[in-house]
Amino acid sequence: MKTVDFTRMEDGTVEDYTLLAEHEKKFLAGLPNRIVIALEKLENSFSGYKIDRLEHCLQTATRALRDGADIDWIISALIHDIGDDLAPLNHDSFAATIIAPYVREECRWVIKHHGIFQLKYYGEKIGLNPKESQKFKNHEHFAAAVNFCEKWDQTSFDPNYNTLPLDYFIPMIVEVFSREPWTFN
Repeated sequence: MKTVDFTRMEDGTVEDYTLLAEHEKKFLAGLPNRIVIALEKLENSFSGYKIDRLEHCLQTATRALRDGADIDWIISALIHDIGDDLAPLNHDSFAATIIAPYVREECRWVIKHHGIFQLKYYGEKIGLNPKESQKFKNHEHFAAAVNFCEKWDQTSFDPNYNTLPLDYFIPMIVEVFSREPWTFN
């Protein structure tokens, strides 16, 4: 495999960076598959709930789908906890960073902040402020975050819910993560 000639980025040539752009294009084509693999790993993640983290993500996405959400919301719901393994204390920011180039800002913002909004349901029980999300009450996406948590996320721990399998969502994963990235925020 051909590699760049430089050992310091400042010494790279146009040819070096053209080569890297070609490699990046091939690498990006594999992103949907890597998303699926990361989701599958949630099956053996943080325990204690009645369902595993993969099932929770699938259930959240299934609820979004059945509620008539668009593909940006469905995929956002599907990967909202994908960071539980590698970033357990800021999993929401981790997931938001992954989807940022591919979904609209509303979805990214909600996923980034859903951990704070979820405190409404359990914060008081563990000594945290259940009204922490109120600091965002004037934000344009506040209502969307409330809706995401109330209707899809906090309700998705039910082992008896008819959850769609991961295979059902793979075409949507491919569609979203094969889009031309529209932002790098």
